[in-house]
Amino acid sequence: MSPIRLDIVTAERLVYSEDVDLVVAPGVEGELGILPQHTPLMTTLEAGEMMVRRGVEEFSLAISGGFLEIRPNRIIVLADSAERDDEIDLARAEEAQRRARQRIESPSADIDAARAEAALRRSLVRLKVAQKRRRRRGENPQV
Repeated sequence: MSPIRLDIVTAERLVYSEDVDLVVAPGVEGELGILPQHTPLMTTLEAGEMMVRRGVEEFSLAISGGFLEIRPNRIIVLADSAERDDEIDLARAEEAQRRARQRIESPSADIDAARAEAALRRSLVRLKVAQKRRRRRGENPQV
């Protein structure tokens, strides 16, 4: 089966643009597996892990929402934010998680609870993706 072009774009940059064999995306109604020749579709994405397979290479991205469009020969992801697993700074993601939990546990009048919960979800996705990469590479995921 011939590959399908995957373009992942944020407002800041082109994150990824290659031909791929499989994409698993975090759709709002669950994970969405996409192979070449998939039926055209447009859907929204929620914060989650996006897995991409190209030949024997497999990697993940942390996506924090956006839109996904499937065309006959192309997948276009317009993401609020997207980071490849090798771009995620584990210490920074852990600090973001700590701050978000602190905001949720100690609410004040000037803290937007919905934004704090969204920040926590994003940080948890980033941590999951970074730790998964470390496990695949045989590194200690807790370091």
